[in-house]
Amino acid sequence: EFVREIEKESKTKILHCYQCGKCSAGCPIANEMEYKPNQIIRMIQLGMEEVALSSNTIWLCASCLTCSARCPREIDIAEIMDVLRRQAYRRNIFPKQVTNIPIFNRIFLRDVELFGRLYELGLIGMFNVFTRNFFKDVLLAPAMFLKGKINVLPEKLNNVSEIKNIFKTSARMEKI
Repeated sequence: EFVREIEKESKTKILHCYQCGKCSAGCPIANEMEYKPNQIIRMIQLGMEEVALSSNTIWLCASCLTCSARCPREIDIAEIMDVLRRQAYRRNIFPKQVTNIPIFNRIFLRDVELFGRLYELGLIGMFNVFTRNFFKDVLLAPAMFLKGKINVLPEKLNNVSEIKNIFKTSARMEKI
């Protein structure tokens, strides 16, 4: 059942994977992962739902698409990792080693929804508040301001309403 669920949401055939390992060989951060991408695919094939969803691998995936591009069976591994993150997020399953990534993701998406783009200062500030590292980046801020790397106020796009509609549609789709 787990395989079918992930296949349906990712629109890819996980059972077509024959474990060649090209996805893992090309992954730029595979050495940091608890399990390599091909191992996560195998876990899905074997129905190892809890292990796959609680792995740090799905949260460390950079979505660079190298794995998907290298797959000889045209399996979209990056999309599968994204689906697994969404499933874990919905079920409130997070690995112990990577507790701050979901916090970062929430703040990042909130910024995009509100402003249509990332508000770096807001992201850094809110992340530090939620992770209780209040003064972590304080000494970096003046130099970044002077070099124009971060703005005091968020920039707004003209068509923010279109982006908000995407979030509304996505929220409705999640409920289905």
